[in-house]
Amino acid sequence: MIRAMGPRRPLEWYRDPDGRAVDARLHLLDRQILDREATPISTVDDIELAGVEVGERVDHSQQCTVSAMLVGVAVLPRVFGGRLPRSSWERLPWALVSRLGIVITIDALADDLDATWVERFVRDRIVGRIPGGRHDPE
Repeated sequence: MIRAMGPRRPLEWYRDPDGRAVDARLHLLDRQILDREATPISTVDDIELAGVEVGERVDHSQQCTVSAMLVGVAVLPRVFGGRLPRSSWERLPWALVSRLGIVITIDALADDLDATWVERFVRDRIVGRIPGGRHDPE
């Protein structure tokens, strides 16, 4: 029995001849974002495209590009219903992306980004007030 060999590098099978095409649903949405020290930041909830305007005709001769990844507390509306206002999403510019693979690595520190404010708030205001919540277990 001969077994088919898969690609040696992720995304190798999906690239266009120029090496720039990425399937947003497959390679971006719901992917974990890590900072340069491998600290988890969030997951990609949505993307922002440049070259396409809402409500206008799409010119298929022009390419659209990802300008930013949008992150936020998208899990709350999924659980409780409703819709998260667009203004409460945090933008991570695409220029920060340093590696695209199983996880998305960005060239920034998690504490320098506003995208981690919910985690910091819960850590400081809720978990920190629980007895033993301010240190690692022994």
